[in-house]
Amino acid sequence: MNAVETEKECITRHHRHEVGENQCSSRLVKHIKAPLNLVWELVRRFDEPQKYKPFISRCVVKEELEIGTVREVDVKSGLPATKSTEKLEFIDDDQHILCIKIVGGDHRLKNYSSVISLHPETIEGRTGTLVTESFVVDVPEGNTKEETCLFVESLIQCNLNSLADVSERLGADSVSERV
Repeated sequence: MNAVETEKECITRHHRHEVGENQCSSRLVKHIKAPLNLVWELVRRFDEPQKYKPFISRCVVKEELEIGTVREVDVKSGLPATKSTEKLEFIDDDQHILCIKIVGGDHRLKNYSSVISLHPETIEGRTGTLVTESFVVDVPEGNTKEETCLFVESLIQCNLNSLADVSERLGADSVSERV
């Protein structure tokens, strides 16, 4: 099976959310000019999302990292929240898939669940990574599906852009160290 078939199979299998009547869902894609293993090392760190997520100031995990682990996240000012409680639903180091669910916090993202998957690709003749992130979330009272999706997509896009910046900088640093 080639990389494109693997990616399509992954999307079909992991990025299809059952969307209820008062929910919205979307999928975003980011091409990162850094090797998959380097990007995955950042993404898979459920206990350190602040390494690339700019809206997180602190993360506390009080137990061993495994499926079912819960993290308490402090959100930086500027967002309509200060804390989020999130559960690791699934992680696969071989297929590069991570799923989380928000289970509490002082925000309006209720029944939020997301899947992020990484796939190798070639970008401008170099080793790169295709990152796909999808989500489903309840639409808060007083908001439309479009407003809710736009808000969440904006947050995810910011996180993906930051992931690209951090990964590409780390990748450039590792290349310059080898020279």
